[in-house]
Amino acid sequence: MRLIAPVLDWLKARFPDGRGTGLSVVALLALSGVAMTASSTARPEMDLRVQAVMDATRGDLGPEGLEAMAARMNPAQLALAIRHDPAVQRVGHFGMTPGWETLSLAGKPTLEQGETGLEAQRLNAARPVTRGLLRPARPFTLGKIATADRNRALRCLTQAVYYEAALEPRPGQEAVAQVVLNRVRDPNFPNTVCGVVFQGAERITGCQFSFTCDGALSQAPVAWAWKRAEDVARRALDGHVAQRVGTATHYHADYVFPWWAPSLGKIDQIGAHIFYRWKGFPGETAAFSQAYAGREPVIDEARFSQPRLLLADSADAATEVALDGTVVGTPPRTVEINGQTRVVGAVSLGGRRQPTPEEIAEINSNLADFEAEESPAPRAAPAPVPGVVTLEVEEVGRPGR
Repeated sequence: MRLIAPVLDWLKARFPDGRGTGLSVVALLALSGVAMTASSTARPEMDLRVQAVMDATRGDLGPEGLEAMAARMNPAQLALAIRHDPAVQRVGHFGMTPGWETLSLAGKPTLEQGETGLEAQRLNAARPVTRGLLRPARPFTLGKIATADRNRALRCLTQAVYYEAALEPRPGQEAVAQVVLNRVRDPNFPNTVCGVVFQGAERITGCQFSFTCDGALSQAPVAWAWKRAEDVARRALDGHVAQRVGTATHYHADYVFPWWAPSLGKIDQIGAHIFYRWKGFPGETAAFSQAYAGREPVIDEARFSQPRLLLADSADAATEVALDGTVVGTPPRTVEINGQTRVVGAVSLGGRRQPTPEEIAEINSNLADFEAEESPAPRAAPAPVPGVVTLEVEEVGRPGR
C-alpha cells in the first residue's frame, strides 16, 4: 500500500467531488492489475504495477492520463473497464425493444442484426480506433468523359452525401464521399460512381446505401443542404482526398453496431459516423487498382424513389411492389402448394396480408353496428350489508362520457 495511498490522496485532491472524466480511475487501476487489499504488508509486485500506472500517465490521472491508460488496453480489457465503471449510466429498456429508447430524428432502430441505441453507442465507444491502419487514398478524377456521364456522377455522389450525411460536419461529408470513390476503385465493388451508390437497390434487401431503398429519394432536398453536399461531391470528383479516413470502404452511424463491424479495421469517427477499412492487403492503397469505367449508368430515380416491400411467392423469391400496390415483377396469382390452393404475390407486412376492399367494408359495417348499439343500463347499487358502514368514494381522473 505504500504507493496506492499517495495515489488515492492525489485523486482526492484532484477530484474533490469524487468525479473524473473518461473511464473510472478505479476501473483503470483494476484492469492494470492493481489490487486493493486491507493488508498493510507491502508487496513488491503491487508496487511495480502502481509505478507502471504512474509512469504511463506521467502522474496525471485526468483526461489525458486516463486516455493514455485506455490506449494500452485491448478491446476486451477496455470493455471490461467500462462495464465496471460506476460513472457509466446504463439504460433501462422497461420492456421496450432495444434501440427504441433513443428513437429520435437522428435515427431509428434497424431490422439488421446487431445492437442499436445506447447499447450500440457503448459498444462502439468500447472498441478503440486501430492505430496504424490509416492508409492514404489516391486522388480521384473523372478524366475525359462525356458531359452527361460527368453530370450523372456528380448527381449520384451528391445524393450519397446529402441523404447519408446532410447534417454532418463538412469533414464527415467529405469522408462519405471518399468511401464512395474508394469503392469505385475497389475490385469488390462496381467501377462507376452511380453503380456504387445504387448497388443492390434493385434487390430490395441488398441496398448498400439505405436511401436508395427506403423511399428517401421521394423527399425533395433542402436547397442549402443540397448545395453544400454538391460542393463536397464536386471537390471529391476533382481530386480532393479526405485524409482522415484514407482507404475506408465502410461506415455506419454510432447508434448501430452492425454484425460486420468487428471484422474490419476501425479508422476514425467523424460526427455520428464511424469509418472502417478492409484488414490486410485489401485495405492497402495498392489494392485499389480497379479502373474507372468512364460511362455512368442511367438511374431510374422514379423507381428507386418509392420504398419497396417483399412479396411472397411459391419459390420464396422476392418480388418488388410499391406502396401504392404497383407490382414490379410477377403479379399475384393462384397456385397449388402441397395440395392446397393459395394466392401468392400478396403484399406482406410482417407476415400479414393487406385486406381486400370487401373485407374492409365488412369491418367498417361491423364497427358501425357496434357503435349504434344502446349503452347498457347502469347496474343497480348493491344492497347494504348489515354492520358495514358505507363510504362515499370520489373518482378522480375518470374520463367523461
